[in-house]
Amino acid sequence: MKLVVIRHAIAVSRGTPGIAEDQRPLTPEGEKKFVLAARGLARITDLPRAVLTSPLPRARRTAEIAAAAWKGASVTNVPALVSGDLAALEQALAVHPDDATVAIVGHEPNVSALLGHVLGTPAAERLAFKKGGAALVQLEDGDLDGGGRLVWFLPPRVLRELGD
Repeated sequence: MKLVVIRHAIAVSRGTPGIAEDQRPLTPEGEKKFVLAARGLARITDLPRAVLTSPLPRARRTAEIAAAAWKGASVTNVPALVSGDLAALEQALAVHPDDATVAIVGHEPNVSALLGHVLGTPAAERLAFKKGGAALVQLEDGDLDGGGRLVWFLPPRVLRELGD
């Protein structure tokens, strides 16, 4: 399985008066920048069978923008992408064929921890995603514990350049 791991785009800052942490949306700048980044993703990555996303608004909107750039990917909420529950995420991935491309959209530090786990490194902090950044990992049989192979790891600036 090819797993595209995406951190949500730039969102309204934590602690913004009147906006609860779990309701923070993308900023207009975040949306604008991620539209270009998503075009870059679509240029370098196969159409995913699905885009699995954290249901929080900032991740959900990022997933919708990515799906629109891929022209046809469905978006599905997966609560495990909020909690970082690897077993539940693996169950969500298991319904897809081993040769599928699946994208996931989540939050830090969970996406870095996931990438570190899949690659078998304890130094996940070195794999920190910038907002709107992404990575492509080749998984053996869709297994998160099976030792993945990093294909690429790109900051949003590079994705935007590819999409421009």
